[in-house]
Amino acid sequence: MRRTTPLALAAAALLLAGCGSQQDTGSGGKVSVPPRGGTTPSPSRSAGDCTGHVELTAADHGRTVCVTRSGEVRLTLDGTKARPWKPVSASGTGLEGINAGLVLQPGDATAAYRAVSAGTVELTSSRPLCAQPTAPGQVSCKGIEEWTVTVRVN
Repeated sequence: MRRTTPLALAAAALLLAGCGSQQDTGSGGKVSVPPRGGTTPSPSRSAGDCTGHVELTAADHGRTVCVTRSGEVRLTLDGTKARPWKPVSASGTGLEGINAGLVLQPGDATAAYRAVSAGTVELTSSRPLCAQPTAPGQVSCKGIEEWTVTVRVN
């Protein structure tokens, strides 16, 4: 029977800890990113718990957030020139578009909304999964990464 040394146990623990962590690279879509402790952008924590200001990023894909009437929802999707986000679209009632400011980086998408009435709005955007070929003979990628967040206004 082999003995396990404390050094081997420590190395195994570090290896497992490293495998469980993820760095957010701005990829929203189908990539699962666990909520960030304490820095999660103001999602609703219970059915009646809404906030006056919500900041969204690509990591919030698939979430439902709640904002109070007259509150604001702002979002920034960090893209690249090779993998740009499409402009954000909103479908539903309850939010009105406001000035989001400037987009400073090519490929980014930003949007801002004011909560004007009770309702539900779905915010969506998408971008290519990989960069498009820049020279003849390169492999083309037709995959699309989607981003969706549902906003409830109370």
